Amino acid sequence: MEDDIALSAPLFAGLDGDAAATLVATMKPIELTRGDVLFHEGEPGDRLYVVREGKIKLGRRSSDGRENLLAVLGPGEMFGELSLFDPGPRTATATVVADAVVLELGHSELVQWLQERPAVAQQLLQALARRLRRTNEALADLVFSDVPGRVAKALLDLSTRFGEQVDEGIRVAHDLTQEELAQLVGASRETVNKALADFAARGWVRREGRAVVLLDVDRLERRAR
Repeated sequence: MEDDIALSAPLFAGLDGDAAATLVATMKPIELTRGDVLFHEGEPGDRLYVVREGKIKLGRRSSDGRENLLAVLGPGEMFGELSLFDPGPRTATATVVADAVVLELGHSELVQWLQERPAVAQQLLQALARRLRRTNEALADLVFSDVPGRVAKALLDLSTRFGEQVDEGIRVAHDLTQEELAQLVGASRETVNKALADFAARGWVRREGRAVVLLDVDRLERRAR
């Protein structure tokens, strides 16, 4: 079951079942606990990772110590592929948000697969294009959307990957602290908490520690526009 989830990553999309299973078998599983750092921003990178279990956050830190959360990734998602196409320093720090298992693939192994199976390269390029599109959308949101709108959009995005249908709506176990959620939307913790409190008062969400239940998705979608 775990490998079935991992096989949903773009890395395997261009492979048949046997070839994908063979590639998974060559990848090294790494077990991690919350708070572990897989790699730091600025370090040389020559590894690609696929999340099998848990959650990983990708963040950048400014010279004055402030941190911006670029993404939160879960099972079936991959990261680190940029360094394989454009060798150089890591552009973000990868930190474990919830106990995780990731599959690691080195540069030489991946290059061999790309040479033998061009369809894999096409899938990886499509994944990079999707990531660039999301980055452009995030930049536009910072310019054109207010904080409550960005919070609503972040909750909806997290729900598509980590949400579970419950009687009252969609429960999203995001595993993020209040500070990490604020970093994800590019705002202060106080401002994000104010937005969440307002959503809760309106009956749109219910907060449950490091989880939130989306009670009125339609209203959140309208607020996110």
